[in-house]
Amino acid sequence: MHRRDFIHRLTGMTLAGSCAKPLCATMLAESAAEPLPLIDTHQHLWDLARLQVPWVPRAAEVLRRSYVTRDYLEATRGLNVVKAIYMEVDVAPEDKVAEAELITELCESGEHPTVAAVIGGQPGEPAFAAYIRKMAENRFVKGVRQVLHGSTPRGHCLSAQFVQSIRLLGELGLCFDLCMRPDELDDGLRLVDQCPGTQFIIDHCGNADPKAFLPAARRDDGKPSHDPEAWRRNMAALAARDRVVCKISGVVARAPQPTWGPEDLAPVVTRCLDLFGPDRVVFGSDWPVCLVGAPLADWVTALKQIISDRPLEHQRKLLHDNAQRIYAV
Repeated sequence: MHRRDFIHRLTGMTLAGSCAKPLCATMLAESAAEPLPLIDTHQHLWDLARLQVPWVPRAAEVLRRSYVTRDYLEATRGLNVVKAIYMEVDVAPEDKVAEAELITELCESGEHPTVAAVIGGQPGEPAFAAYIRKMAENRFVKGVRQVLHGSTPRGHCLSAQFVQSIRLLGELGLCFDLCMRPDELDDGLRLVDQCPGTQFIIDHCGNADPKAFLPAARRDDGKPSHDPEAWRRNMAALAARDRVVCKISGVVARAPQPTWGPEDLAPVVTRCLDLFGPDRVVFGSDWPVCLVGAPLADWVTALKQIISDRPLEHQRKLLHDNAQRIYAV
């Protein structure tokens, strides 16, 4: 697809090192021609010189290096990203505290777009309670995620220890991000129902593969990578729980290659927006993982085209207002 040119850019920005003046402080006064403000609820950063990120050497080639704030600022230039919420990057277990400390430094500095974080954790472990009680004292920590579509077996999130830990998150005022295989969303639904006091965020539109909703000729191997009907059914059930928010993110990383357009992502994005409504959806870039499919600016452009026929108020809620409210940033 062709990227739309954004002609109004933020000023006063320095790209020295891995930091810059706050985007929100250097933003031009909003005009009719300026893009709507964005809060990115799914910003990844990793410095391989400071943290162990075991999956990176096995990832797509474009991801096999460090990505720091300097790179993020370049990727978001002209997009009017006013704030970003860091999302944990599945570091080695022994580095999870160090990861939280590094992100806290970014948030405290006031020199970065990053203003809050969802940190990593292992809710299935007995030590999780002590770990998260300590982390909850950090005003920048908004929630926890453990990636459940890697080496964890199906049903891992339904163990007694895991459920107890997620209930504790609710008691502490923290959310939990559900990032799991699309065919296992019914496990996520069961977890939600056992944790009535906890806010849940579904990452990446339930990890739906947009190719699964396209004609066979548009798929890599002609077969859906997961059951589209099961995804529709489980996402509808999750949307019926008012404590569940859907993050509109991730789909571009699995866009059909070598060419794709907004129409390829629209079946997934539109279904999520319709199911969860205008008040329970948030935007996420999934940068730099999105680079597997396209540059961040192309993802934003495609999303804006998909939602262009929706009320401006609903667009603003998705791109900015809901995140501001849900994460209190």
